[in-house]
Amino acid sequence: MSSPYEYPYVTTHEVRFRDLDAVGHVNNVVYATYCEQCRVKFFEEILGEGLSDLSIVVAHLEMDYRTPIDDIGTVDVALDVTDVGRTSFETTYELTFEGAVAATGSSVQVVVDPETGSAAPLPEKWRELLPKPS
Repeated sequence: MSSPYEYPYVTTHEVRFRDLDAVGHVNNVVYATYCEQCRVKFFEEILGEGLSDLSIVVAHLEMDYRTPIDDIGTVDVALDVTDVGRTSFETTYELTFEGAVAATGSSVQVVVDPETGSAAPLPEKWRELLPKPS
C-alpha cells in the first residue's frame, strides 16, 4: 500500500455526524476509535487475524491532539509498530484530516491467555509478520 506518510500502514475512515460533539468537533474519545479501527484492519490484513481470533488487551493508550477535526469527511490513520516485547507490542498513530495532522498517539497491546487472564507470549507467526521497529 503506498502511503504519503512515513508509516508503513494507512487506513481511511469516515468521519460521521455522530462523531461530532456539541461544539462541532470530533469528540476526543472518537480519535481512539479511529485508531482501533485501523489496528483491527492491521490485524486482519497484515497478521491474518480476525477480531474474534484475538486475545489481546490495550494496556496503554496515549493521544496528543494537534488540530480539531471539525467536519464530516474522511480521516487517514497511519500506523507503525515501534516496539515488540515478549508479550506485547507498541503501535504509534498519526491521524490526518484535510491534509493536516489532527492527532498523534500510541498504544501498547498485550497478548492475554484467555483461560488465566495473564500475559502470554506473542505468537511466533506475529513476530515474523510484524514490521520490525526501526
